[in-house]
Amino acid sequence: MARSETAISPWAMTPMRRLVASLMAATLLLPLLSLASQGDALAWPDLSDPLIQALRLPRIASALLVGAALAASGAALQALFRNPLADPGLIGTSSGAALAVVAVLALGWNVLPLPLAAFAGGLGATWLILILTRLVRGGLAGLLLMGLVVGAFCGALISLILFMSDDLTLRAASAWLAGNLAAATPERLGACVVVALAGIALLLWIARDLDCLLLGEDAARSLGVDVVRTRRLAAVGAALATGGAVALSGVIGFVGMMVPNLLAVLVGGCRRRLIVLSAWGGALFLLAADTLARTVVWPIDVPVGLIAAFTGPPFFVWLFARQQRNLLNG
Repeated sequence: MARSETAISPWAMTPMRRLVASLMAATLLLPLLSLASQGDALAWPDLSDPLIQALRLPRIASALLVGAALAASGAALQALFRNPLADPGLIGTSSGAALAVVAVLALGWNVLPLPLAAFAGGLGATWLILILTRLVRGGLAGLLLMGLVVGAFCGALISLILFMSDDLTLRAASAWLAGNLAAATPERLGACVVVALAGIALLLWIARDLDCLLLGEDAARSLGVDVVRTRRLAAVGAALATGGAVALSGVIGFVGMMVPNLLAVLVGGCRRRLIVLSAWGGALFLLAADTLARTVVWPIDVPVGLIAAFTGPPFFVWLFARQQRNLLNG
């Protein structure tokens, strides 16, 4: 008897396989394209060139690290806050890290290295958001609002510090706050790699608990999850990853919101898989954005944070509208 259903080949390209294939292709092509971009032209890169070794390769590595750290942090924070709009740059984590770095640079507080100072600032901001939300009983909406308030307060303190600084410090800090990879060096990169990767590893370790936390605190407890411990570890992991990124590049917004949400639409929201894919996709996204930033108005080197800032708001509006439709239909 003839079969009524068409057999599906085990090698059929599922959405997950198509995504991984696309990411693998981009992983091979984007670094080569970035190396080949010579101002307003393309040229095969000479890896023995001292300029490429001292400037271009560290910048590419920095773009990959920062994009991976921000996107992985965003995927974890969206589970922690149970809000798809959560992003290290929107809820105050990046602002807290930036405040600590500006204080070190402008006030001469050289007690801590920049990556550790950024981690401390990001962790303090994240914990403050959680504490304030619990005090005012703001719920899920309150988490985002408290994040915006803490971010605005950190921004005000940054402006006050810079207002009291000299012109040279002000100019350097302003370029850094715009999200700039031009000053990436192998020396700074090494410390930031350790801090950011430690944060991503911690987030992957608690990924299963974050999945449970998305179901609500009561459901998570019934599944054996220590909610308080999970929140603390998620805050530490996100602060480590974001701190390493901010210390290297300054504040770059929207990457942690755009990449995880886009991938969640494509392959679902399993947190461990989403954190890994977000780190991979975020690294490639920021490398592509940085390559565009170097070439779009050459010879001016546009901060990559501005490129992300232009792409982020339309995505934010689309995501918010999609979330409201789901609430109405649900």
